[in-house]
Amino acid sequence: MAYDEGTAARVRKLLASQRQVAEKKMMGGLCFMVDNVMCCTISGRGGMLFRVGPEAHASMLKKPHTSPMEMRGRIMTGFVRVSDEGTRTEAGLRAWVKRALDFVATMPAKPPAKKARKAGPTSTKAKAPPRGRVRTGLRR
Repeated sequence: MAYDEGTAARVRKLLASQRQVAEKKMMGGLCFMVDNVMCCTISGRGGMLFRVGPEAHASMLKKPHTSPMEMRGRIMTGFVRVSDEGTRTEAGLRAWVKRALDFVATMPAKPPAKKARKAGPTSTKAKAPPRGRVRTGLRR
């Protein structure tokens, strides 16, 4: 299931005043990075994920339309899942994006990830012969 492009456009508009915003397709959706730190994600399963920090995690789960973010059977403390009903209005989406931005602002900016090098020949040496007994001549 693809993420909702309409919600993506709304989030882009809210993040337009931020510096160092990047979008990455990951976790089945579209992730918005601020200063190379994950801020929020539009999920391909519906709803959104917001980074609120471990200290605010429990209190944010008491808000309407929220649930814990679970990945591979593990609860990801510091992230909450908000259903589409919680971000349907501009005020609702703005409030959640602000919460995520407020937390991300407390984190140090990460340097950009280094691009992986393409795999290629690592050495020009010839391969070593196979181990074990080497047969020579014809077998009788």
